[in-house]
Amino acid sequence: MALIDQFGRHVDYVRISVTDRCDFRCVYCMAEEMTFLPKKSVLSLEEIERISKAFVDLGVTKIRLTGGEPLIRQNVLSLFQKLGALPGLKELVTTTNGSQLTTMAQDLRDAGLKRLNISLDSLNSDRFTQLTRFGKLEQVLSGIDAAKNASFDQIKLNSVIIKGRNDDEILDLVAFAKQKAIDICFIEEMPLGVITEHNRGESLCSSDEVRAIIEGQYQLIPDTYKTGGPTKYYKLAGSESRVGFISPHSHNFCGDCNRVRVTVEGRLLLCLGNEHSVDLKTPMRDGCSDQELQQIIIDAMKIKPKSHEFDVHDEPQILRFMNTTGG
Repeated sequence: MALIDQFGRHVDYVRISVTDRCDFRCVYCMAEEMTFLPKKSVLSLEEIERISKAFVDLGVTKIRLTGGEPLIRQNVLSLFQKLGALPGLKELVTTTNGSQLTTMAQDLRDAGLKRLNISLDSLNSDRFTQLTRFGKLEQVLSGIDAAKNASFDQIKLNSVIIKGRNDDEILDLVAFAKQKAIDICFIEEMPLGVITEHNRGESLCSSDEVRAIIEGQYQLIPDTYKTGGPTKYYKLAGSESRVGFISPHSHNFCGDCNRVRVTVEGRLLLCLGNEHSVDLKTPMRDGCSDQELQQIIIDAMKIKPKSHEFDVHDEPQILRFMNTTGG
């Protein structure tokens, strides 16, 4: 069985938010004072496992567990272990802020996690704390080293560049990735949720601008490497690293979208930049069968929209923050 939307796109990748909570409060992701969901509103680990199995039975081959910060959820390692053993799932991956990796990296690798994305927006300790509000750079750098030692198939740094905040560190971040022999991806800020730290219209740093800065010092060679997501990769000449770009504003990638998301509240979100969604939690808690759950997912493909329409110069149309969305 396969999930095909009305535009002929094959959905084989699902991102699932396992918690809306985080030990950081990154300025582009959350408000400083957050009200988190009560426990009863959040999917249980067993419900996440059931949803994951339903997707895999429908042809999904890649699952990414996200948050919030997924690694701070109690007993989340057991979920990684169960999903890592799902027949038919080719890739189990996650995105993390890195704060828990010093103690969890090897266990995650042993559970079947193949690739790891680690958020890193600054190499300056004071600025890192300003951007994350609560994060400690040294803790994340130690986590990156622990991940390297655990021998994942790929480690990729994710950096959101904000004009006037960290755009002067682009080359430093590339040099760090090169020195560690890992990949790095630069992401245009997405206008989700209302923030007060900066004006998104004025602070947007496009992928083309970031790339031009990098090419002032390094040669970037177009690469056909794909990981199933929207990242456009380049080889960094003279190194083992790749440089990637995710460009929801400047180079819309909706035409070949193969992804859906499950929010922490159990809503199947058909597009990051739209509110088209279907409730999965209520039918499960009302006792639906596995076949009925699969049919709900199949039927949801009919409302997957053709594209998103982000505009950083207007008030955000999507009021939910990234922490509830599924990465």
